[in-house]
Amino acid sequence: MRHGKKINHLGRKTAHRKSMLSNMACSLILHKRIETTVAKAKALKKFVEPLITKSKEDTTHSRRTVFSYLKDKETVSILFGEVSEKVASRSGGYTRIIKTGTRLGDNAEMCMMELVDYNDLMQTEVKPAKTTRRSRRSKSSDTEAKAEVKETKVKEEKKAEEPKAADKPKEDKSEE
Repeated sequence: MRHGKKINHLGRKTAHRKSMLSNMACSLILHKRIETTVAKAKALKKFVEPLITKSKEDTTHSRRTVFSYLKDKETVSILFGEVSEKVASRSGGYTRIIKTGTRLGDNAEMCMMELVDYNDLMQTEVKPAKTTRRSRRSKSSDTEAKAEVKETKVKEEKKAEEPKAADKPKEDKSEE
């Protein structure tokens, strides 16, 4: 039984696992998106999200703490500069795991892991309004509202056309 065993060892000794996660975290921060296996991505998520949270507070102590995990000055400066500004309003959930299928050689589940605030395609999508269990009523009211908007547009167009029609005969009378 595996009661209370929260760490996925990923088939590696401690030092190898820590350096691998550090390297993957540096790559994720530098490139904003990496491709890896699902198991490694889940382990990396637990490793990198506390570091991103730590980067929101730009103090010497937090920089040194993050540097002790990442061991790369350039990555730490990017994390505390560019990345921390983008995630300042977020309270958590800085990364996203998107499954991409299986690897050809060993059939391992592959995924793409990315920083959430850096995917422009996902940010531009319009989020649907929150729906409740009684969505039928809201849908009917939405269609009614849309019908009212269309009616007002048609009325406005007719009003815009009427003065034009009235102006033309006046111009004709003045010319004669």
